[in-house]
Amino acid sequence: MKRAKSEDSDSETPRPTKSQKRGRGHPKGTKNATPKKSPHFPKQKLSDATGLTSEESTGDPDDEDESTFGSEAATSPSSPDEMDASDSEDDFASSSDDRKPKREELWRQGVSTGMAPGTEVVIKKPKARPAGKTPYADDRIHPNTLLFLGDLKMNNDREWLKMHDPDFRQSEKDFKSFIEAFTEKLIEVDDTVPELPVKDIIYRIYRDIRFSKDPTPYKPYFSAAWSRTGRKGPYAVYYLQISPGDSFFGGGSWHPESQQLARLRTAIDRRPNGLKDVLMADKMRREFLNGAPKSAEKVVKTFVSNRTNVEGALKSRPQGYDKDHPDIALLRLRNFTIGRKLNDDEVSSTGFMERVLELASVMKPFVSYLNSVVMPDPDAEDDEDEDEDDGEDGEQDEDEDEEDE
Repeated sequence: MKRAKSEDSDSETPRPTKSQKRGRGHPKGTKNATPKKSPHFPKQKLSDATGLTSEESTGDPDDEDESTFGSEAATSPSSPDEMDASDSEDDFASSSDDRKPKREELWRQGVSTGMAPGTEVVIKKPKARPAGKTPYADDRIHPNTLLFLGDLKMNNDREWLKMHDPDFRQSEKDFKSFIEAFTEKLIEVDDTVPELPVKDIIYRIYRDIRFSKDPTPYKPYFSAAWSRTGRKGPYAVYYLQISPGDSFFGGGSWHPESQQLARLRTAIDRRPNGLKDVLMADKMRREFLNGAPKSAEKVVKTFVSNRTNVEGALKSRPQGYDKDHPDIALLRLRNFTIGRKLNDDEVSSTGFMERVLELASVMKPFVSYLNSVVMPDPDAEDDEDEDEDDGEDGEQDEDEDEEDE
């Protein structure tokens, strides 16, 4: 019995391996293996529910000018059944082919252009004002720049500036061209002014409104400042502002730091004639002090009454000084500036640069005096110390002579 059972087991077919089971009874890699793509289930095409077959929706690949927008009626399903069919076909298309047809990729539901496919659309970009009869030049400010700044003052918001960006770019370029040319000339007037890039001289038109009650985002003017370190730093500056009806050229020391302000007050206390002599010059009085008479008292009064000087002045005496000090009006100041207005005709005239250079030459002694006090050279400080020591020694010698007598 055992032998018969053994013979029966030998006659049975061998058990299939795991790989043969996965291949449904056929070894892997044989010609009878199941193909990857079944011939019984060919790739489906998009249904006509959307109004387009897969071949129609892709369009002509060689036609680059073809419109990517179709009419709303041709692409939107018109019934719930068609919507279901469209959704199922979209799922099928995304699973069978990763590349979406051109129309399906860019079309958005609810958007209608009202134009037939292939219609050319031309969007005109805004252009800047034409120059007219006045050409742009480096030695003056073009009238269009003043017009733009006037419009900006009346429409000070981001949307308006975005729509008038060409006018802004053109006006900014006009101002920068003038500043670059003027800097080369100013260096000849004051050799302490270095040749710096325009970006280190001009101020940005954007306002910092984080701590301001004024919500307007832009300054309605162009401005620039020149000093030994450009528009920033501790030195006195030459300042130019361009604005329709409010252009002016000025300079000086505006809001100096406490240490520098203390030096200015010390200089006024010990040597008040240093500043007064600068202010009493004929051209200085004529150009920047409203033609004040040649009187120290009246010149100082006119200088102190300058708008920027009055705004920052103390109402009482500064600490360490007596209220009856003869120069208490100067000691109360926290700004030391001068300036002169420029009308629009001057700004846009051919002689504008020469006019500003003339004012800069008149202002140079004032700027030089402030710099010598606020940021004195080491050699100058040594000379002053020696003079003071000599004065003290002289007083001691006189006292000794008197005692000997």
